[in-house]
Amino acid sequence: MNGTERNIEIFKPFGEAFELMKRILFQPFDVKKWFVIGFAAWLANLGSGGFNYQYNRREDVQKVNEAISQIPHPILVIGVGVLILFVLVLIVLFAWLRARGRFMFIDCVVKNRGAVAEPWREFRKEGNSYFLFSLVVGLCFLIFAALLSLPLIILAIKGRYYLYLHRDRLDLYVISLIAAWVFVMLLLVFVWALIANFMTPVMYRRQCRAYEAFRTVTTLIAAHPGEILLYCLFLIVLALATAIVACLVTCATCCIAAIPYIGTVILLPVFVLLRSFSLLFLRQFGPEYDVLASFVPPEFWPILSPAPSEPSLPPDE
Repeated sequence: MNGTERNIEIFKPFGEAFELMKRILFQPFDVKKWFVIGFAAWLANLGSGGFNYQYNRREDVQKVNEAISQIPHPILVIGVGVLILFVLVLIVLFAWLRARGRFMFIDCVVKNRGAVAEPWREFRKEGNSYFLFSLVVGLCFLIFAALLSLPLIILAIKGRYYLYLHRDRLDLYVISLIAAWVFVMLLLVFVWALIANFMTPVMYRRQCRAYEAFRTVTTLIAAHPGEILLYCLFLIVLALATAIVACLVTCATCCIAAIPYIGTVILLPVFVLLRSFSLLFLRQFGPEYDVLASFVPPEFWPILSPAPSEPSLPPDE
């Protein structure tokens, strides 16, 4: 750390984030501002939730099978292809809106305002760069997942005779392969979620491309593995607490909180708290990671600790 030891804390930035959340949303309480910030938060998490429908599975499956059996085969193939294409377009559209929304949400928190059009235009380049980079990462995940599935595919190709002769050993082998596949994929998803959580603030601060932010964040994680690990463990606890709160609020509002956007607005204090916590935690590593380095709203001054005066890592070459 270039001869300087920084005191990286967990609970102190969380406490500051809680006070920041109260100042942004409740002091004073502004309904219009609440709904605008809620829209930015919803956009930043677009595609991560939805409705939970209850239905009679047996009757619905039977009706769907009867309807499909009456469709001519060529039309059915074309329909499935169109449906797959539509889903892919929808996924890409959601990913683009989510990438742009992340910068809007950070801007709303950092500047304590409800704004949509201005941050949408100001961080267009950064949002598009992050979107393209996330698409490449997603494609790499799919390719890696397919390669990781090769042992199971090869096992299935060997045929029923092999499966019958080695049934005892096969069950344990298949279960082990599936468990290993799930573990590796979940680990990769978690690592990418952590990196992405830090990438957007770095891009917001430096107004740089996604690849540069990716290198910066991975270097930071490699230089501070202990502090980042503690942050991850605390984040898991917060995620569990958030899930419990969301379930309780959903039940208390008769599932109104399950409606997209409306649910985000109802749970907006949680979203603002978590986003503020990640920004204030990252802020401890130096001004290069401090989204508040160039501008701090006056109402935040009594809440925030003094910003670090020196970067913990040398700037990228």
